[in-house]
Amino acid sequence: MIDTLPLFHRIAGQPVIVLGSGDAAEAKRRLVERAGGLVIEDLQEGIDKGARLAFIAHDDEKSAQADAVRARCAGLLVNAADRPELCDFVVPSILDRNPVLLAIGTGGASAGLAKALRLRLETLLPARLGRLADALYQARPRMRSRWSDAGDRRRALDAALGEGGVLDPLVDGADAALDRWLDGAEDSATERIEIVLRSDDPEDLTLREARLLGSADVIWCEPGVAPAVIDRARADAMRRTLTSEKAPDDEQGLIIVLRQPGKD
Repeated sequence: MIDTLPLFHRIAGQPVIVLGSGDAAEAKRRLVERAGGLVIEDLQEGIDKGARLAFIAHDDEKSAQADAVRARCAGLLVNAADRPELCDFVVPSILDRNPVLLAIGTGGASAGLAKALRLRLETLLPARLGRLADALYQARPRMRSRWSDAGDRRRALDAALGEGGVLDPLVDGADAALDRWLDGAEDSATERIEIVLRSDDPEDLTLREARLLGSADVIWCEPGVAPAVIDRARADAMRRTLTSEKAPDDEQGLIIVLRQPGKD
């Protein structure tokens, strides 16, 4: 279970309320302007113009509470600087590889921790990662032509983007290999892999097992397999309950069979 639902909100050309003065308010203004939003510094004006978000950065506690209540009653989502109890949403630490954006949040627990994680990830993600995303977007018609079946298309892309794949996103310059991949890629085949769990803790999965779950088309689970482990699979992967010793052979794609800890 997660405590908050991460969302990317388009605000380009839209009014966004930013109230307050000082460093915190200026930081919020810069953030809104960076995303193309129109900063409105009067609460009623922002409400009248149809703003959907309000950043409140008053030093005074009573002023912050009053404006937060007023904005929320008008139907706006509120972020109040350094007052998580007044927040409907929090602002993550952002790693920018436009159009790839990584948002790292701690639910308001520690902005310093989010920043430290972002800085660590900055060293891992190539500067050209955004070019790969743009190239993949432009290549969508070619991919549909090459793999008319959506499942085949997704499996081919998963393999190419995987560790060591021709489009490995952690390798700088992967965008330059896209044409070669489209011209020479082979169709994906059905694959069936069994994973015998070591425990009910998803943290005990190996990196390979976690990647397999994240790419699987169908998950067959023995009764009693921990939901926390199953949750590591793709949200759109089909879930099946294994009622016999062997899963059926009539399904296509990457099939993962999850067995309880201690099973051979």
